[in-house]
Amino acid sequence: STASKAYTAPSSPPDPATQTTPELNPKQRAQLDAAIRVDQAGEVAANWIYAGQMAVLGHRRDLRPLLQDMWDQEKKHLSVMNALQTQHRTRPTILWPVAQGAGFLLGAATALLGKEAAMACTEAVETAIGEHYDDQLKELAEFPDHPSMKLLRNIVVEFRDDELEHLDTAVEHDAQRAPAHALLGTAIGAGCKVAIELCKRI
Repeated sequence: STASKAYTAPSSPPDPATQTTPELNPKQRAQLDAAIRVDQAGEVAANWIYAGQMAVLGHRRDLRPLLQDMWDQEKKHLSVMNALQTQHRTRPTILWPVAQGAGFLLGAATALLGKEAAMACTEAVETAIGEHYDDQLKELAEFPDHPSMKLLRNIVVEFRDDELEHLDTAVEHDAQRAPAHALLGTAIGAGCKVAIELCKRI
């Protein structure tokens, strides 16, 4: 059973881990708000990246099921992050429309360069997100022993592992054969890191 099922298939009666938020000092509350805000924004962007890729490559029978499977996972991630944002009363980023637009453009633009570039985009994004989730787990380890925090840590582990699975899938489907692979990966990875820092704050 995955941690996210606490939100996607909730128990009856409701689990306190999905309904309550811990008492935190101001620094920890700011850290929790930033963590949920940036994760939610990241899932928004990921959904729109796949929307862009599907708009360009969705007609290909060899790619459509693969892209749809990864996109479906990102849709689940976003629904869970939306629930966490409500539960912990976190203000979403004001950059939400930017995440949508930039995500779609990135997905469509790399897909227009071909399957390999689309997969290189996925590889670069998921590499950055995997590192981000690892950093976040270290931060969350310092939080109080509250049911909602244990569940949040388990969800971050689950989502990180999903993203790394997408990374492996992208590599298996020729990401590293993309034209200017190293340059493309470096540019997208750097953009992801800037976006993460902005969404933590804004």
